[in-house]
Amino acid sequence: MINLKKFYPIQTWIDNKILRTKSKEIDKINSDILEFSEILMELMYEYDWVGLAAPQIWKNIRMLAITFWKENKKWSERIGEEIMINPQIVEKSQEILVSEEACLSVPDVIWKVKRHQNIVVEYLDILGRKKKKKLKNYNAFIVQHEIDHLDAILFVDKLIE
Repeated sequence: MINLKKFYPIQTWIDNKILRTKSKEIDKINSDILEFSEILMELMYEYDWVGLAAPQIWKNIRMLAITFWKENKKWSERIGEEIMINPQIVEKSQEILVSEEACLSVPDVIWKVKRHQNIVVEYLDILGRKKKKKLKNYNAFIVQHEIDHLDAILFVDKLIE
């Protein structure tokens, strides 16, 4: 088994050129994109994280690996994962929540950030099909955080007191 972490180390910190460059849209889903999507998903699991954006592993393209969660009052359980290509938030709720966030690209920092409680995101799946998802709470926070990476924004840019 190849150690993907060795070949795709996480990009870190706020002055990193890759993390501070807006990612390009993916024009065509070809074999290279499909192979990279598998690497992105595998690394999300290897790092035991809930989401991973392509720029975090050296590639400035608009692609995310996301884990979705079923939320209860006492706990959450993983209910699936997906690759999102060219994701775009098309609706945001007025309701804003504050939550603590962390990021592989900003190690050892946990801080409070404001996010929209509910969003609607449009994207392409790995087969090129257009999808639309309504997300709330934790799932919405994860997607907003990862889309920020595609737009060269880190959660430390949004810290609140």
